[in-house]
Amino acid sequence: MSIFNTHDGTALAYHAQGEGEPLVCLPGGAMRASAYLGDLGGLSAGRRLVRLDLRGTGDSAIPADESTYRVDHQVADVEALRVHLGLERMDVLAHSAGGNLAQLYAAAHPDRVRRLVLVTPTCWAVGLDSTPAQRLEVVRKRAGGEPYDTAIAAYERILGILAAGATPTPADWRRTMPLAYGRWDAEARAHVEASDREKNAAAGAAYAGPGAFDPPATRAGLRRVAGEVLVLAGELDSNPTAALAAELAGLFPHGAVDVQAGGAHFPWLDDPQWFAARVERFLDEGV
Repeated sequence: MSIFNTHDGTALAYHAQGEGEPLVCLPGGAMRASAYLGDLGGLSAGRRLVRLDLRGTGDSAIPADESTYRVDHQVADVEALRVHLGLERMDVLAHSAGGNLAQLYAAAHPDRVRRLVLVTPTCWAVGLDSTPAQRLEVVRKRAGGEPYDTAIAAYERILGILAAGATPTPADWRRTMPLAYGRWDAEARAHVEASDREKNAAAGAAYAGPGAFDPPATRAGLRRVAGEVLVLAGELDSNPTAALAAELAGLFPHGAVDVQAGGAHFPWLDDPQWFAARVERFLDEGV
């Protein structure tokens, strides 16, 4: 673990693993410690993974001003890490909600991104989202046995709660978790169990708070990104769907999408070898 001070004096931690060219890794959650990324399916065999613990998570300090948990304020943390690492341009990988941070960073600093990998990213920063019907179409493909039938029913209930303007409970979401993994095995269950202790819930609630996003401005910024971008979706993931991932890739001048067969929201757990090889090939060869 290494520590650096970001622009407002908050001490942020990052964890370096592996050998080779650095790959800065931004976690999702939102606001889950980067430990859950592990070695990204063995990607550390050819890359030096630099996993950033976002402010207030993992080994990073809680900021004096907790309003800075909002994702747009954290763009400066990513830039401070680049400067600390002494990189003119950097390769970046971001997962899930962390994809929004990466999109905002790329829009603000389009000349600092060499190659960008967005793994099952949410797309709030650019004003994209899938409809409930589109999400249900994906999850219902897994019907016909347990634990998926129970998880699908729970997901349907959650969509009804959201449509009514109410908020699902953590217990409601937990019942859907088999849908987030290509295989509901011991590794997946342990991954879920670690989530509560690895996540800063208050920071997660503030992450996408009011004022965090300006989609037209972000889209304009992404059109200036000269580096190549890979949006990696999971065949079994409902957020983003493969179609939404392709739409996001189309916002970049040099964007491409790929869909991991049998993959869900954490595709490096579902097929580690395929995932690591695909990302490494993109980082070496581009789109």
